[in-house]
Amino acid sequence: MKVEIITPEQSLYQGEATSVTVPSMQGPFTMLEHHAAIVAILEAGKVVINDLGNETHEFDIKGGFCEQHDNQIIICAEVGNGKRETENEE
Repeated sequence: MKVEIITPEQSLYQGEATSVTVPSMQGPFTMLEHHAAIVAILEAGKVVINDLGNETHEFDIKGGFCEQHDNQIIICAEVGNGKRETENEE
């Protein structure tokens, strides 16, 4: 599925993913391929993207919203604490 994270300043991430976890107001949830269409308000926390190469990308956000439909996810968010992305190495 296609994923894009955008902020008021720039696009932080564009790519293909196998799963995306977001910190919603009702608690974190994970979107997989063919997930039901959804719009959610996000709170401060981490957005975690697992890409097609089995790499994990984490983004700290202050809040925002996300929309998922037709295997496309758009996350509009404010970045928290000046941190943009943390690469997890295994």
